[in-house]
Amino acid sequence: MKPLTLLIIIAFVFSCKDSQRPSYSNKKSVAKTQEHPGKKLMRTNCYVCHNPTTTEDNRIAPPMIAIKKHYIGENTTKEAFINSMQNWIKNPTQDNAKMYGAVRRFGLMPKQAYPEETIKQIADYMFDNEIEKPEWFDDHYNKERGMGKGRGKGMGMQKNQQ
Repeated sequence: MKPLTLLIIIAFVFSCKDSQRPSYSNKKSVAKTQEHPGKKLMRTNCYVCHNPTTTEDNRIAPPMIAIKKHYIGENTTKEAFINSMQNWIKNPTQDNAKMYGAVRRFGLMPKQAYPEETIKQIADYMFDNEIEKPEWFDDHYNKERGMGKGRGKGMGMQKNQQ
């Protein structure tokens, strides 16, 4: 009977060590590893034309980081950004455009029939997260913006320019 008791005690001692291991089912760590649904939707729906891996010369549309930079200013709220994205995607017109250089180069974006919730999730992701950018983007953006000195602004194509 002693070997059985000794075996139970040993099993009990070793099982107590396992209780010292960290829990991997912590809700915080699960939430951090889950991808924002807008990121996946952006890759699936937007990267067909706005892919950050496409070379500058082979683009058919501006990269998503350029869209983010043109649509989000110092005082832009998330709600305003989402509304701007929804308005543009539902009704891309010359009057609605904020990226005049892109419209000149690529033409107007074709009207899209994405559900509002899809656009909202993509815009929500874009607003709160860093967007992948092409290697050439910083040089291009600084050149277009006058090396960050406030010049450029679409090369004189902005609305209400005096």
